[in-house]
Amino acid sequence: MATITKRKNGWSVQIRRKGYPQQTRTLLTKAEAQAWAREQEGRIDRALAPINLKILKGTTLRHLIERYLKEVTPTKDSEYTEAARLKKVLREQAFCDLPLADLTPKVFADYRTARLAKVKAGTVHRELGLIRHALEVARREWDMDLLSNPLDRVKRPKLANARDRRLGPGEYERLQNALLRTRNPVVAPVVEFAIHTAMRRGEILALRWEQVNWLQRTAYIADSKTGVPRTIPLLDGALAVLQRLRPELLRGAVFPITMEALKQAWERARDRAGLVDLHFHDLRHEAISRLCEMGLTLPEVALVSGHKDPRMLFRYVNLRPADLAAKLQGRGWQQPSYSGEVAA
Repeated sequence: MATITKRKNGWSVQIRRKGYPQQTRTLLTKAEAQAWAREQEGRIDRALAPINLKILKGTTLRHLIERYLKEVTPTKDSEYTEAARLKKVLREQAFCDLPLADLTPKVFADYRTARLAKVKAGTVHRELGLIRHALEVARREWDMDLLSNPLDRVKRPKLANARDRRLGPGEYERLQNALLRTRNPVVAPVVEFAIHTAMRRGEILALRWEQVNWLQRTAYIADSKTGVPRTIPLLDGALAVLQRLRPELLRGAVFPITMEALKQAWERARDRAGLVDLHFHDLRHEAISRLCEMGLTLPEVALVSGHKDPRMLFRYVNLRPADLAAKLQGRGWQQPSYSGEVAA
């Protein structure tokens, strides 16, 4: 039978059962203590090994995230951005040095509140999501006997910070001029290609010449963020970029540059152009919005962008009201005319 006692720092649980080592743990609430006791006693009754507190107390969140970075992150298409985000958490967050046994919802709720004062909700939402997944992998696949995932009880911030940044008048020209001073000759074509195709940065860098069909004017994207390959039509502008780069052998990467090199070159060119608030991903917003302004239907735009959910596609479509007003100038609604007799 478990003994639950109130302490200054929470509720202490002791479980003594003949033939099994004594188990003790302190939790914040009585409900958590009772749940943990039931879980432990249930495992003993089912002849299972009790939850190994020694492992939970001897393993920190830092150890867990480092293992996740080594074993799980490399399997994802978002490997680069995910690794950068998790390494930043490891550098800056003291809770990473807490043992898994001491991780509670309050630890992450306090982190969420403090972090929201410094960064946008989307950043916090993604960071919490990654940590939660790392804990879930540890529970289900790495024999870490966590009673529950502490982040399941932490409310993540609402995503109310969708970007609607597009290139304003003269900004593309400023960006082009800044790119002319970039040492690596591949950077400017990457930016131009992104605006003409709406492809993500990782998709562009993964594109190979063998995936370009000149006759059909298409490009095959084998690895996408959604995990679903797609073939996209290429506008004249995109084909012009490829024609300028076209090598004799037509093999290998179309844009031979690493993600880190592109990131640094982009940031330097952007800053030279005085567009410090412009993100590379904003070029995808610009491209998708241009496709809509060209008159493509939403299914046609989705074929290019790869969106499966129309609601997500709408987040990327940022039409300018002034442009729409100019398009509607001189036009008005007219009563449709009907011909033929109306059936009685």
